[in-house]
Amino acid sequence: MTAMRPTTKHAVPPVGDICRLSAVELADKIRRRQLSVREVIAAFLDRIEAVNPLVNAIVSLREHPDILREADSADAHLARGGDTGSLFGLPIAIKDLALTKGLRTTFGSPIFADFVPEEDDFFVERVRKAGAIIIGKTNVPEFGLGSNTYNTVFGQTLNAFDPALTAGGSSGGAAVALALDMVPVADGSDFGGSLRNPAAYNNVYGFRPSQGLVPAGPDLDVFHAQMGVEGPMGRNVRDMALLLDVQAGYHPRAPLSHDKPGSFLEGVETPAAGGRIAWLGDLDGHLPVEAGILQLCEAALGRFADVSFEAEPLMPEFDFEALWLAFVTLRQASSGCALKAHYDDPSKRSLLKPEAVWEVEHALRLTAPQIHAATVRRSSWHRMLLSLFERFDLIALPAAQVFPFDVVTHWPREVAGRAMDSYHRWMQVSALATLGGCPAVNVPAGFDARGRPMGMQLIGRPRGDLSALRAAAAYEATLPWQPGAC
Repeated sequence: MTAMRPTTKHAVPPVGDICRLSAVELADKIRRRQLSVREVIAAFLDRIEAVNPLVNAIVSLREHPDILREADSADAHLARGGDTGSLFGLPIAIKDLALTKGLRTTFGSPIFADFVPEEDDFFVERVRKAGAIIIGKTNVPEFGLGSNTYNTVFGQTLNAFDPALTAGGSSGGAAVALALDMVPVADGSDFGGSLRNPAAYNNVYGFRPSQGLVPAGPDLDVFHAQMGVEGPMGRNVRDMALLLDVQAGYHPRAPLSHDKPGSFLEGVETPAAGGRIAWLGDLDGHLPVEAGILQLCEAALGRFADVSFEAEPLMPEFDFEALWLAFVTLRQASSGCALKAHYDDPSKRSLLKPEAVWEVEHALRLTAPQIHAATVRRSSWHRMLLSLFERFDLIALPAAQVFPFDVVTHWPREVAGRAMDSYHRWMQVSALATLGGCPAVNVPAGFDARGRPMGMQLIGRPRGDLSALRAAAAYEATLPWQPGAC
């Protein structure tokens, strides 16, 4: 096994100096007028034009003249001494599961192939107010179902390192766009690992915030849908903190949201100075894991010793199979029921992917006692986590149970010799943070001998988002390679 970054197998042209600058550096140079917004936007549009046809990460790209006119307006505003937000002048492509006012939002579904929203998602509105220029969307699986980014509207998104492999998902387009320097920072969302898996598969960072930190909406359901969250992705931890500062904070139309504790960007300027990590690995054999993943993650875990962290193998006494079944039940009760309106329409049902039909049809069989039992099991897991965090600062597991696989394979039917009984069973490792409402950050763990990336997830205490990010920043300083693909 090797931790060093291999050369990407794409025939990708060299990246320009502007596009390799971090989001934090770019924002600072724009504010200081060392770079114009037009220069920055033009550089990234050139990069997209050269690279995106190879991987299909960015979709619904706006017309270049329209984007450049917005850049010129931003420069004129700056010249007049106008106020600037923290993302002022930065290009961003919003994940295609989030509403973008006036810009096509398809959810990866032919049902919404021509849908143009009249309002923004709450975090998108905040991104605009912070001065970012939305240039397009990033590709997703249909309705975000499955950790392989493909749909019948835009097609497949290919891995940043090998075009024969999946980009992961559902934030696959965002991860690839980041890894190949087509955007300086990206948003994503995570229910079953969608901010963690594609980040692992493309050698970047992805952060699933604590439940309620980033307000969800506008949605019809503001109380029940608790397990899916919005969050940031970046080529480094500081860039994620920059975007999270904009995304996070209470919104009155999201009653389960809460205030942020302060500036995440300022907080990560001081990385964590040690702590204790519980390494759960494959849950003592309960999780099937492809050969080589545990070794890569354990080597990554060893780097924490350089920044005064101690890691200890741990197997909590818990029924993890029952916990997974609770996750499946609660996902069906939320996602399946949300998709039911399309399933009930014969003209739309035929347009749904099999995974969407599976979610709906299983949701229709659920009973109230089954859903209640799943919530009780989830509460029990939360109590278990609280007891673990009395002894440990972080919990670590692999970010995925398989390496990036053939892009034409919709989902792995078998992992380490065990059959998978659903389209998402192979991502069972992601459910632990989701069900606990905990923050979880994917950090790059390295590459196997075939050049396939992998990541490790660091799970923090509920609402311990800053501590998790500070630990990731400490780990980042130990890496012998630069995240991204070029």
